[in-house]
Amino acid sequence: ETRGNPLALLELPHGLSAPELAGGFGVPDEQPLTARIEQSFLRRLESLRGETRRLLLAAAAEPVGDVALLWRAAERLGLGADAAEPAQTAGLIELGTRVRFRHPLVRSAVYQAAAVSDRREVHRALAEATDPVVDPDRRAWHRAQAAGGPDEEVAGELERSADRARARGGFAAMAAFLERAAELTPDPAGRGTRALAAARAKLEAGAPEAAQALFGVAELSPLDDLERARLAWLRGQIAFARTRGSDAPPLLLEAAKRFEPLDVASARETYVEAFGAEIFAGRESRAGGVVEAAKGARAAPPGPLPPRPVDLLLDGLAMRFTEPYGEALPVLKRALNAFAEGDRTGDDAGLRWLWTSCPVTPEPLAPELWDDERWHALANRAVSLARDSGALAVLPIALSYRACVHLHAGEFAAAAALIEEADAISRAVGNAPLRYTSLVLLAWRGKEAAALPVIEASLKDARTRGEGRAIGLAHYATAVLYNGLGRYEKALAAAERACAYEDLGFYGWALIELVEAAVRSGAHEIASSAVRRLAGRTRASGTDWALGVQARSEALLSEGDEGEALYREAIERLGRSRIAVHLARAQLVYGEWLRRENRRVEAREELRAAHETFGSIGAEAFAERAGRELQATGETARKRSAETRDDLTPQEAQIARLARDGLSNPNIGAQLFISPRTVQYHLHKVFAKLDITSRNQLASVPAGRFGEGLGVVTSD
Repeated sequence: ETRGNPLALLELPHGLSAPELAGGFGVPDEQPLTARIEQSFLRRLESLRGETRRLLLAAAAEPVGDVALLWRAAERLGLGADAAEPAQTAGLIELGTRVRFRHPLVRSAVYQAAAVSDRREVHRALAEATDPVVDPDRRAWHRAQAAGGPDEEVAGELERSADRARARGGFAAMAAFLERAAELTPDPAGRGTRALAAARAKLEAGAPEAAQALFGVAELSPLDDLERARLAWLRGQIAFARTRGSDAPPLLLEAAKRFEPLDVASARETYVEAFGAEIFAGRESRAGGVVEAAKGARAAPPGPLPPRPVDLLLDGLAMRFTEPYGEALPVLKRALNAFAEGDRTGDDAGLRWLWTSCPVTPEPLAPELWDDERWHALANRAVSLARDSGALAVLPIALSYRACVHLHAGEFAAAAALIEEADAISRAVGNAPLRYTSLVLLAWRGKEAAALPVIEASLKDARTRGEGRAIGLAHYATAVLYNGLGRYEKALAAAERACAYEDLGFYGWALIELVEAAVRSGAHEIASSAVRRLAGRTRASGTDWALGVQARSEALLSEGDEGEALYREAIERLGRSRIAVHLARAQLVYGEWLRRENRRVEAREELRAAHETFGSIGAEAFAERAGRELQATGETARKRSAETRDDLTPQEAQIARLARDGLSNPNIGAQLFISPRTVQYHLHKVFAKLDITSRNQLASVPAGRFGEGLGVVTSD
């Protein structure tokens, strides 16, 4: 309904958040309008006759703008077609294929201005006019809004409709149905059960504060032991959603233990979730940390036979933190393969649960196994599942996960666009944005003045919240930044801090930075130790990504023919992987080695390839480092600016990709949390930069222009 209206875009955030809008089922009077807007619209409403105001109220109370339903309800209210004319003439409403208010603030003003009894009357008329067979969910919703007090029949109907409401409006709509069902439940025990279900849906919709309020209702209700275990689980999940810090893991471990004698499947799932929380708490974790979670999981009742993917994952994680790395790897691979196989065959319930209920656990799994193919596939599927289910709490994590895949593929523009979308959604639901991939992207771009303030602010914030994983990642990003800038002593200090704790997923990456920084700083014992630790992981993995970075790291400590063979192996293996940034790093260090060996012609070939890759993707510090080495061979590196007239910004690149894939402006806007008019504005700029005149021509534009290949120059 905003349709690009600046007034609505500015004022609406002060009213309802994305979860509160509830897929159209949010009640318009949940938040007050600003006085200026409210008084303006109320004055206009007061000038209308009573029949017109009643028709507007019925339209405001109908969540999906069904014109036919509105007229059926109007008939029950004794209103004729002429009641709409004054409102249409005043420009407050349009009655076409759908009911459209001028913008959502008009809808809210209409609803707020009405007496409670009048609201119930129009909801009752809408319920009576709704076909109970064709649209039972909307009928249940209107019956619930018409109810003046507790009503078990209506509450039960709402509860039964909640799952179907999720298909229409995501978890937010489901939560709205369950919350109202709890309010209408006369029995205290039943009210507590429904409040608990509503709180879980609110949490999954990205509204932890609303979930906490419903948690309080459930906590004061008479619940059985299983429901008390679910309440304990919810307490831990709310704590994690709020801070991603050290408060959540012990709460989730307690919940898992409560589940053990009552529901083995839930106990094992909760242990996986506790692992996820411990992974984020990292070095800031309390008590025994991830090892305590692993011991608890190993002592838990066994899962079913054959094991579910989640059971394989739990067993693998428990082994990972209690056994040598190589012994846990086969079980973790089986779990990853089981999730991927379910996705391939269409039986994706396990993967769907993992990403909607426990998104923090799969995020580091594929990188921990150095499996770039699985990483790519799971990242794409994670975003799709989060979008389809309306899981706004999960979607930013999935987008950040996918952005990291693009980053390592050298697709910085695509990564930046996904980060921007994730941040927009986090702001829309009121959660703190995830800084993980954005920190690493800033580091790879190599602009110290831009990266360091963000890294330092992230470190301060993470220490306050107890999010150890963010601390480790900030140190890793600092090491990447300074290795690119050639300031190796600073890189060494940062890499050592990153490697002080084994963060799942990127500890191996930190070892790579530690090796290079230590070698260049002359700290060969530190480098040798890091190479040995890295080898314990990469050789067990056996992928080209793993063995490629291992060969490169060993080459830095080797000389003569042995060193050259290792450099060549690194380039060959990484060239078969999706990890373009480390392929370019391998070409860079090989070129540097060749130059020191006075093999200038061969050095130029490797350095030129590295320089062109780094320059094209926007890794400026590494590009300058390669350029300096290239100049030392007697060749002048070609200058390349970070932004030219024809380069697409990250958001333009993402909008262009979505338009090329056939999405309409409203659909693009819905994905990116911007208006269709803003989408059109960006498309005009895209057409000018690409020298095209229509959406149809986007299909003929090389994919690299959209941030999908190595040929994109990105801009900040």
